[in-house]
Amino acid sequence: MKKRINKDLTLYFTSFYPFNKISKSKKIYTVTLGIGGNIGNIKQRFHKLFLALKSNCKFDIIRTSPLLKNPPFGYLEQDYFINGLIVIQTNLAPIILLNEMQRYENRFGRKRSFKDAPRTLDIDIIFIKKGFKDISLKHKRLIVPHIGWKERDSVKIPIKYINNIL
Repeated sequence: MKKRINKDLTLYFTSFYPFNKISKSKKIYTVTLGIGGNIGNIKQRFHKLFLALKSNCKFDIIRTSPLLKNPPFGYLEQDYFINGLIVIQTNLAPIILLNEMQRYENRFGRKRSFKDAPRTLDIDIIFIKKGFKDISLKHKRLIVPHIGWKERDSVKIPIKYINNIL
């Protein structure tokens, strides 16, 4: 099913997007991941990513947002993106989690050619909580909360669906 927001923004509802797990996890970190891509069959790739994360004992998928088709930013001479959010729980420390997410990007064909380039899969760590406490992190490889999330429709619109499920 799809729901048009305006001429540039469309929400897609699929079998795994949105998703809400009934039982809670015992893992210590709750992480909101932003996922995006604009090369190839993105919805199918997100479906495979969901299944890969679900089958990995390091992660418990708590919820997901619907998927949002939206225009690119930065480098504009490329196709529209499909973006969504996945909330996971994990015991992995933030930098170890970043390494793990970059392995998933590579597994799904991510090539880093230039800033804001077209991509098969991008996974950003948007927020991290430890228990009920928000984590702020400034590391040379990772800044949390993710810089610019408040200005991006690719986060602002899907997060409304995540927060409505909480």
